[in-house]
Amino acid sequence: MSKALKSICLWRSKWASVFSVVLLLASVLGYSQRTDLETRAVWKGFQRIEFQFEGREAHLTLPEKPLPGNPWVWRARFPDYHAEIDSLLLLKGFHVAYVNTDNQFGSPAAVQVWNGFYDYLVKKYQLKSKVALHGHSRGGLFIYNWAKQNAEKIACIYADAVVCDFKSWPAGFGNSEGSKKDWNKLKAEYKFKTNDEAKVYKNNPIDNLEHLVAAGVPILHTISLNDKVVPPEENTLVLVNNYIRLGGTATVSPCSSGVQKSKGHHYQIDDPDMVVDFILKNN
Repeated sequence: MSKALKSICLWRSKWASVFSVVLLLASVLGYSQRTDLETRAVWKGFQRIEFQFEGREAHLTLPEKPLPGNPWVWRARFPDYHAEIDSLLLLKGFHVAYVNTDNQFGSPAAVQVWNGFYDYLVKKYQLKSKVALHGHSRGGLFIYNWAKQNAEKIACIYADAVVCDFKSWPAGFGNSEGSKKDWNKLKAEYKFKTNDEAKVYKNNPIDNLEHLVAAGVPILHTISLNDKVVPPEENTLVLVNNYIRLGGTATVSPCSSGVQKSKGHHYQIDDPDMVVDFILKNN
């Protein structure tokens, strides 16, 4: 073999080895086509896997001792608000998941992202096929719009001061002052050309609850009766009344014992253990 040929063979062998090491590292670190490189972090003493899902911020927080079957709760929007509930559930053995679909207001496009995220988590991390949903404020648009299309995948729903009808917030067509900025974003996301087109839309969380009721999904809402941003009489109370009329199981718990801010929209949960017990019981 000539000297030049030996050099070429050595060069190819060297780079083949390097490529093998790169592939091995990618495998060990959990790289896949659907996600970028995962990183580990600590959240309130619990291990958290942080990653990108389809270009979006996402994370899965792990309990120290998972319950059998790997039950989990899925946070929608504002994932660190009322985080004491997450901490208690993690201590009980639940996983806690989140994917950032901010500014999509539970639109059909956001629901598609959630479909993929659910499939990814259940397959990769062997999470339970039925999930508990937890939404706050505009997060109500996410949890109910996804749940109505996936009733068989829902263990229970916990909703905290949630938007149940975008005509109330952010549109401001009722007693809520609404938010013009967010309303314009929502109309663009839903592809509404006019307010009149949005007003006749028939798939808000308050609508089409039959599949959830038929699947036996229990719901729990906490509210403030002083909430001027997302008034319960235009949101939670409408949805819950519709749910009960269809034969569904629903509970409303007004919170009034703690500090209330932001025109009553932000408040302390009177009994976080009650919320945790509800989720535990229904998983």
